[in-house]
Amino acid sequence: MVKVIGVRFRTAGKIYFFDPLQFEIKRDDHVIVETARGIEFGTVVTGVNEVEEEKVVQPLKPVIRIANRRDMEQEAANREKEKEAYRICLEKIRSHGLEMKLIDAEYTFDNNKVLFYFTADGRIDFRELVKDLASVFKTRIELRQIGVRDETKLVGGIGICGRALCCHSYLADFVPVSIKMAKEQ
Repeated sequence: MVKVIGVRFRTAGKIYFFDPLQFEIKRDDHVIVETARGIEFGTVVTGVNEVEEEKVVQPLKPVIRIANRRDMEQEAANREKEKEAYRICLEKIRSHGLEMKLIDAEYTFDNNKVLFYFTADGRIDFRELVKDLASVFKTRIELRQIGVRDETKLVGGIGICGRALCCHSYLADFVPVSIKMAKEQ
């Protein structure tokens, strides 16, 4: 059996598993972990659990540390910078005349990269936009086109039932929707 904790990086993001090492970690703690995107700040959503080794797909990355006050301040500062980055990117999209809808802006914890999420009907040539944004932010820029269901997951909202949208509150993965399912709805 292997000890794991579940960590979420965005409000309605996917849960990723990490090795808690010797740390005493419980639910709702904030941790600093290494991911494919670099060093990230996350919230523990499932405390320490024991899982069979066969169920662990890849080698677990360890928790670097439990977030301290400085980490919390940096995360709060990043959230403020994201608002400004969103505003600037929106202006640049308008000035370039691109047919795209900006959904969200996100800084990595170490400020190594700024990610912008957007939706668009077709393919968009945003190379000039990326160059423009890189000159403003002086860091790596990544634009990710997402689908409308992913947009709903990020933004959230209220469904026709009057409750929070399922994809925002608890669905981890989207299953394809058939025509039959859409008709029944």
